[in-house]
Amino acid sequence: MVEAARREANHRGFGNAQFDVGSPDHLPFPADTFDAVVSRFGVMFFPSPADGIREMLRVLKPGRKVAMAVWHFEERNPYSYMLSRIIERYVNSPLPAADAPEPLRFARPGKLRDVLIEAGAAAPSERLLQFTIQAPITVEDFWTLRNEISETVREKLARLSAEQLTEVKRQALAAYREYSTARGMSFPAEVLIVSGYKNGPA
Repeated sequence: MVEAARREANHRGFGNAQFDVGSPDHLPFPADTFDAVVSRFGVMFFPSPADGIREMLRVLKPGRKVAMAVWHFEERNPYSYMLSRIIERYVNSPLPAADAPEPLRFARPGKLRDVLIEAGAAAPSERLLQFTIQAPITVEDFWTLRNEISETVREKLARLSAEQLTEVKRQALAAYREYSTARGMSFPAEVLIVSGYKNGPA
């Protein structure tokens, strides 16, 4: 993902963009560095979300804002859950632990906001964002894309027999066609936007 971002930045001529890799609980930046800190579908995978948010606050300038986007409930996001539910008919998957790192870790309203408070953020807030995921691709291309971006999906598909894989793909394509338009794929989606501020004067 980082390499893809670098290529896209170069392609668009963005000379003021920098891409680094670091652990969420040990960010490679000095304190009070950034005007804003954003985590887009990342905090749910942090080993310790509270520690990760403390690091985000540490590198943030006083009085500035941190914001995080996390998926809302699974049934509100067919982009993700449709394939998972089809695969579950063939692969037994134990339910994740209550606070395991996984995409829906903070789907319940208020859960991530409480962690933000625990981490020491000021004026915490949460709002629901409803939007549409649109991609100018075919149903077949979406099947390929969906498998490529999820290691969990790939691992589960690898456990299927050839016959089961064929059937899963058939069912998935049929389900995806419900969201196929003249412009490509279009899925309703919902995320929670949780934000707060670093204490101190701006």
